[in-house]
Amino acid sequence: MQLEAFYHGPKNLWAYAYDNETLHLRVRTKRDDVQRVYAVTGDKYDWERTTHTYPMEKFASDSIFDYWEAQVKPAYRRLNYAFRFEAGTEALWMCESGISHEEPYPPGGYYTFPYIHEIDVFNPPDWAKEAVFYQLFPERFANGDPSNDPEGVEPWGGQPTRENFFGGDLKGVQDHLDYLLDLGINAIYFTPLFKSPSNHKYDTIDYRTVDPHFGTNEQLKELVEACHDKGIRVMLDAVFNHCGYEFPPFQDVLKHGKDSKYADWFHVKEFPLEVRDGIPTYDTFGFFEHMPKFNTANPEVKEYLLDVARYWIGEIKLDGWRLDVADEIDHHFWRDFRRIVKEANPDAYIVGEVWNDSIMWLLGDQFDSVMNYPFSNKVLEFFAAGERDGISFANDMGALLTRYPKQANEVIFNLLCSHDTPRALTLCGEDKRRLKLCVVYLLTYMGTPCIFYGDEIGLSGGGDPDCRQCMEWDFDKQDRELFDFYKLLIGLRKKHGALRDGRFRFLKADPHDRRIIYERMDGKMHFLIWMNNEETPTDMEYPLETNDWKDALSEEPVPVKDGKMKIHLDELGYRIVYRQIK
Repeated sequence: MQLEAFYHGPKNLWAYAYDNETLHLRVRTKRDDVQRVYAVTGDKYDWERTTHTYPMEKFASDSIFDYWEAQVKPAYRRLNYAFRFEAGTEALWMCESGISHEEPYPPGGYYTFPYIHEIDVFNPPDWAKEAVFYQLFPERFANGDPSNDPEGVEPWGGQPTRENFFGGDLKGVQDHLDYLLDLGINAIYFTPLFKSPSNHKYDTIDYRTVDPHFGTNEQLKELVEACHDKGIRVMLDAVFNHCGYEFPPFQDVLKHGKDSKYADWFHVKEFPLEVRDGIPTYDTFGFFEHMPKFNTANPEVKEYLLDVARYWIGEIKLDGWRLDVADEIDHHFWRDFRRIVKEANPDAYIVGEVWNDSIMWLLGDQFDSVMNYPFSNKVLEFFAAGERDGISFANDMGALLTRYPKQANEVIFNLLCSHDTPRALTLCGEDKRRLKLCVVYLLTYMGTPCIFYGDEIGLSGGGDPDCRQCMEWDFDKQDRELFDFYKLLIGLRKKHGALRDGRFRFLKADPHDRRIIYERMDGKMHFLIWMNNEETPTDMEYPLETNDWKDALSEEPVPVKDGKMKIHLDELGYRIVYRQIK
């Protein structure tokens, strides 16, 4: 066994409390090097009566390592533990004091989890596991009230630019809530709604006022009440990294310079505030001079923004916040933000916009989730672009699963595209078959799925602003077959808990082969998802013992003969089968 590949850290995602009574222990070994791993555990003050050996499950692999996990229930909410590795006739032990062939005498030198403190347990809201989100870019979804249209509004359905308006508003959303219910949506993520001169509203100038082109504060309250009446949760976008150029405190700094009482609200490098060779003399989002960056370490700024977060939860009974450019704001701010938000609504769902590995935000003291762009990138590389084989895709997914604690993976905000990326159908080369493979994976994978408005009826578009097309409301121009497909898969996910929080594991993923099989399973149901990411038909088989399988979409029996299930798949086809666990 390769000792240099062994790794465990007694903190963060390697040893953490899953709930008030359960610890998850993880350890790493070289890929395909170790046959069995055990966690040997006990209480340091009562070892003989509490010692227990837990077989560890290989829950993920990447191209280099295997990752093992055990769920442990300590007798007294504290734990000492070591690991035993076996390969052939060889056995090795690893504890905090090192690696040896001899069993270390417990509990001296063992790893320690001192105590499960309820206040430290990371508890994302349970409802997020059940949610299927729909991302709305309000200016482009529906124009329900032409009387509040901005000056120069263009006819619905025109070509989007960075500056033009089409008149989408809150009334338009409320008029189409039944459409979302029909699709199966039970949560909405709105991009910013607050007063701003732009069509995207990410340059806020008044954080307590709904943009008048969208409606009024009272209309937002009515819309949220209507959503809640229909069982739909609502999450708004918080733009706290920066404000808009016309934000009054920033205008005061422009006018009074270093004498402004708001001078320390922003990261000013040099007065006067101006742009030199394309670079502002103050920090901004990117280098956009109209988006000055807040100094969130300033107590007045912090209190101002936290009060905004608190205000909207109380005013409209908000269910969550999505946090724009979250990785560019200090961690002290986000810890206080979580405290304020959870005090106002303990069930609020907090999602940060972080495009990379986000473990430092997902330890229970800041966010519940992040926008999982690494997921969308890997899924689109495999299904849309056909750039990977099965084993590399499985390795990519394994690497993602090992990034975070299980409770974070259960509510990670998974998406295929958004207002910041090209449309999924466009990335699929307008091939609906490839898009369907992406959607099947999205809706049968761990985490909280989100659908970008219009994807379900065939909207396409390149990068910003082309991805921000007007929603198509002409029934005859909608791809209704695609809509029915989304509806069917959403319904399947909502019906079966195994597809939401059951075990995920690849069963077939091979080199030079784009066909995969993976499973989702809990104590009641066992699902197998077969996918042919090749442009030729194929026959696949997998060894199974029981003969009680059914097609999950048609309910037709799927036979097992001679200990194998054989499935025929069309080119770029899929099939979902399941059985009840007796």
